[in-house]
Amino acid sequence: MYQPTDLKKGTIVQIDNQPYKVVDYNQKVMGRGGSIVNVKIKNLITGAVLPKTYKGQEKIEAAEVSNQTAQYLYSDGTSLFFMNPITFEQFDVPLDIAEDVPKFIVEGGEVQSQFFEGRVINIELPVSVSLNVTYTESVVRGDTSSSVQKDAKLNTGITIKVPAFIKTGDDIKVDTRDGSYIERIKG
Repeated sequence: MYQPTDLKKGTIVQIDNQPYKVVDYNQKVMGRGGSIVNVKIKNLITGAVLPKTYKGQEKIEAAEVSNQTAQYLYSDGTSLFFMNPITFEQFDVPLDIAEDVPKFIVEGGEVQSQFFEGRVINIELPVSVSLNVTYTESVVRGDTSSSVQKDAKLNTGITIKVPAFIKTGDDIKVDTRDGSYIERIKG
């Protein structure tokens, strides 16, 4: 059981037999009256986001969610297919549950899958991934400062902004939360 002040971002709770993830947290201290906690919670099955307010010593049930490593196999356009690398059991999830996986994870890459009552409810990407630049414009001599940005197409098919010194064939680290360039990987 959680207290309202335990509901930090990312905490998974159970309300009406449904798993919810806290996506926003705000606490107001009311002097002698205790505190009020306002959260936005996302239903991990339907995707609906709800505002919720908790006061004082209310109890919130923790969701029984298990995490497993999964290997991304492929996408057929409507579903993503994964495999448990230990048991070799395969499962698929609808594209809307894990729409960012094909953007950042190459086939064979690993992610964390979250299960609730035997069913996949979420796919967690690593915070950063290493990807290869398959195409980017050549830089004009003398225009190589790190503040100049250009487009680079990566081996997963997405295009992101990178510094001018990045070349085709470079391996770079990308932040999966916002799709931004982090650094070039020295090789």
